[in-house]
Amino acid sequence: MDIKLDPSRDDLPLMANTSHILVKHYVLDLDVDFESQIIEGTIVLFFESGDRFEKQSGSTKDTCRSESNEACSFRMPAPCHSPVTDTRTFSSKTGYNDFAICGKGEKDTSGKDGNHDNQEQASGISSSKYRCDTGNHGSEDFLLVLDCCDLSVLKVEEVDVAAVPGIDKFTRSPKLTVVSEELRNQIVHELVTLPAGRWREQLDYYAGCSQAPGCGELLFDTDTWSLQIRKTGAQTATDFPHAIRIWYSTKPQGRSVTWTSDQSGRPCVYTMGSPINNRALFPCQEPPVAMSTWQATVRTAASFVVLMSGENAAKPTQLREGCASWHYYVTMPMPASTFTIAVGSWTEMKPEPCLFKDLAAERALSPSEADFRYVGICGHTEYPCRFQNPSATTQEIIPHRVFAPVCLQGACQETLLQLVPPCLSAAHSILGTHPFARLDILIVPANFPSLGMASPHIIFLSQSVLTGASHLCGTRLCHEIAHAWFGLAIGARDWTEEWLSEGFATHLEDVFWAEAQQLAPHEAQEQQELKACLRWCRLQDEVRNSPEEMQVLRPNKEKTGHVSDSGSSVIKHGLNPEKVFMQVHYLKGYFLLRFLAQRLGDDTYFAFLRKFVYTFHGQLILSQDFLQMLLENIPEEKRLKLSVENIFRDWLESSGIPQPLQRERQAGAECGLARQVSAEVEKWIRVNRRPRKRKRREAEEVFEKLLPDQLVLLLEHLLEQKTLNPRTLQSLERTYHLPQQDAEVRHRWCELIVKHKYTKAYKDVERFLQEDQAMGVYLYGELMLSEDSRQQQVAHRCFELTKEQMERSSAEVVAEMLF
Repeated sequence: MDIKLDPSRDDLPLMANTSHILVKHYVLDLDVDFESQIIEGTIVLFFESGDRFEKQSGSTKDTCRSESNEACSFRMPAPCHSPVTDTRTFSSKTGYNDFAICGKGEKDTSGKDGNHDNQEQASGISSSKYRCDTGNHGSEDFLLVLDCCDLSVLKVEEVDVAAVPGIDKFTRSPKLTVVSEELRNQIVHELVTLPAGRWREQLDYYAGCSQAPGCGELLFDTDTWSLQIRKTGAQTATDFPHAIRIWYSTKPQGRSVTWTSDQSGRPCVYTMGSPINNRALFPCQEPPVAMSTWQATVRTAASFVVLMSGENAAKPTQLREGCASWHYYVTMPMPASTFTIAVGSWTEMKPEPCLFKDLAAERALSPSEADFRYVGICGHTEYPCRFQNPSATTQEIIPHRVFAPVCLQGACQETLLQLVPPCLSAAHSILGTHPFARLDILIVPANFPSLGMASPHIIFLSQSVLTGASHLCGTRLCHEIAHAWFGLAIGARDWTEEWLSEGFATHLEDVFWAEAQQLAPHEAQEQQELKACLRWCRLQDEVRNSPEEMQVLRPNKEKTGHVSDSGSSVIKHGLNPEKVFMQVHYLKGYFLLRFLAQRLGDDTYFAFLRKFVYTFHGQLILSQDFLQMLLENIPEEKRLKLSVENIFRDWLESSGIPQPLQRERQAGAECGLARQVSAEVEKWIRVNRRPRKRKRREAEEVFEKLLPDQLVLLLEHLLEQKTLNPRTLQSLERTYHLPQQDAEVRHRWCELIVKHKYTKAYKDVERFLQEDQAMGVYLYGELMLSEDSRQQQVAHRCFELTKEQMERSSAEVVAEMLF
C-alpha cells in the first residue's frame, strides 16, 4: 500500500500482511525501567502459513518502489549459519519460569548505527523508500510486514528451534543431524498445532524455543507504521522462518503505553487503550484476524506489581536483591490489540469477611438455566475452552482480585469490593459461562481517558467511579464485565463495527445491574426506561454536534470486512482524536438492541443471545452474522417484517437518528421516574422565580429524594433554563449534596456552575477537571466559550496542572480549545 495519511488526524493503518502468514504465539521477555521510562527486551513470534495464504500472496499488488528504483536499502546482517544441534546449549531441566534473569540482558549493541526507529514523519504509511514485495513475485524475497510504531528495533534474527532439548518429538526424524529451514518450520508447525489438552507442554516448549540461540540475522527496516523483515532467498511465506526473535525497546513518548504517577504519587506505566493499540509496545500483527496466544516474562524493581492479560494470577519470583520477575500466559487466541499491561505500586484490596455470600462453588443447574449449556462442538479453533468444561459452566463468580494505589483503599472497600461478586453473578445469570477463568480489576491513574476498559482477564476502572453512591461504579463495572462476552470472546472482524462491542455492553450493563441489585421486574423496567431517556437526550446532542460521516455504525457498508490482497487495511477515523470522546456507536448500538429485545420480548431475545454466545465465542463476527442468526432463530410471527437489509438501512448505514427510534420516542410516554423528575424541575423553576424577600405565608417547597440517574436528568432539564440565580444554585447544592455525588451528577453540576457563572462553586469545577479527567474534556470548551476571563483562567490553570500527565488525545483536544 502506498497511502499518504496524516498520522495524527486520519484513518488508522493496519499494515501486517496477514493474508500470507499469521502469528500464532508471542513470547515476550521484557525489562521495565522507570528511570529511563523504557521497556526493552525481546519478542519471539511463532508463525503459521498455509495454502490459503500462499494462494493470495501470488496475486498481491502491494509493492513499494523507490523514486529512483533502487534496490531495498535494508540493513545487511552477518551471514546466516545453520549449525547442527548442540544440546549443550540447554539444561534439560529448564522450564519457562527459569529463563528470565534480572537486568537488561545481553543485547547485541555492537551495531548501534544500524538500529532502526519508526520515523516520526508526516508521510504516514508510505514505504516508498524501499522496493520490496509482501508476497511472492517470482525472483524477489517474501517480505514480512508487522505493525510497529514508536519503537527502536535493534536486531531481528531467526531462532534455531531445533536446538531445544527434546524438540525432536515434533519432527518426523528420530534424530536431528542436518538442520534445515524446512525442518525448523516443521517443528514450529507441529508446536502451534498441538491439541488443546497439551497446552502446558506447548507453553513450556514455546518458552524453550524463545530462549534458543539465533541462527542468523534477518534483513529489516522500519517506516512510520511498520517493521519490514525478509530473508535472502526465502521467496514465499512457506520458506520464511516461522520463529523469529526481535530485539527492541519502546520510547518514553510511545503512544501505546503511558508513563505517569498514581494517586499516591508513585511512578507507574500502563496501556490505556491508545488509538494505535499495542504497536508501540511490541511489533505485532494488529488486524483482528491475527488471533494469537501469548506468554510474557516481565522484570522490574521488586517494589512494583505487574498486572497483565493472563489466565494465571501471577506472583513475583525474586531474582536478585531489589528485582523481581512476573510471568503470565493465555491459551485462548485473541487479537494482539487486547493485550494489556500495568506496572505500578498497586496494593491488593482484600474484602472484609462475609462481605458477600460466596456463590463461586459449583452447583446443579436450575431448570431455568438449562439453556445455558448446549451440547456440541465449539466453532472456534481449538483451545482449552471453558464452554466445554462442566465445572466452568456453573461457576457464577470467577476468582477475582482488586488492585489500587494504597490511598484509595477506603474508597475501594466502601464501593467496589462489595459490588464485584453480585455483578459477576448477575452476568452469569443472563449469559451463562464466563469466557475467562479469572479477573483482575485495577483503579488506574487520574489521567485514564475513560471510565473503564476491559481486556482479557483484567479491567481498568477510573477513580471517578469510586465517588458518590455505588450506582456509577456498579453500572460501569457491569459494562466492562459484559465486554468479556462482547468485545473479547466475540470480537468484531472489522474494527469500524464498534457497535458490536460497545452497543452490546451498553445494553447489557442495564440488565446486569438490575439483576445485581435484585430489583423487582417493574423496578428494573422503570430504571431502564429512565436510562433510555438519558441516552436519548445524549444521542440527540451528539448527532447535532458531530460530523455526519462519524455517525454511521457500518461506514464501509458492503465492503465491511474487506482487506487488500496482503491483508492490510485502514480503520476509518481511527486516529481522529475527537472520536475517542464520541458515543454514537455506544448509543445507536444500544438503541438497536433495545429495539430488537422489545420486538421479540426479553425472554426470546436473551434465550437467543445465550445461544449466539455459545455459537460464536472465540470467533470474529460481522453485523450480518448476528442479525442473520437472530432472524433465523425467531418464529415468523415475531419477525414483524424485520430483515437484515432494512436493519442495515435504518440503523447501521445511515447518519442521524434512526427512523424507527425517532417514531418510538415520539410515541412513547414518559416513564414514572422521569415524570417525578419533571415535577421536581417545576418546583425548582418556582423557587428560582421567587423574589429575594418572600411573603411569610408562602410555603417552602418540599423536594423528593432522587436516584442518581434522576439527579442527572434533573440537572439536564435545569441546564435548559436561561437563568438560575445564585440562591437557587446554592439551594440545589445543599439539597442534593451535589459535590459528594457521583461523577455523572457532578459533571452536570459543573456545567450549571459554568453556564451561570456561579463563582462560589468554581472549586468544584477545578476539582472535577483535575480528578475526573475521563469526563472533563468538554468542560474546558464550555469555560472558554463563555468568554469570561475568570472562567478562562480556571481552564488555563487546570490544564497547566494536568497537561504533562494528561492522555495525548485529550491533551490535543483541550489545547485546541484553549490556544
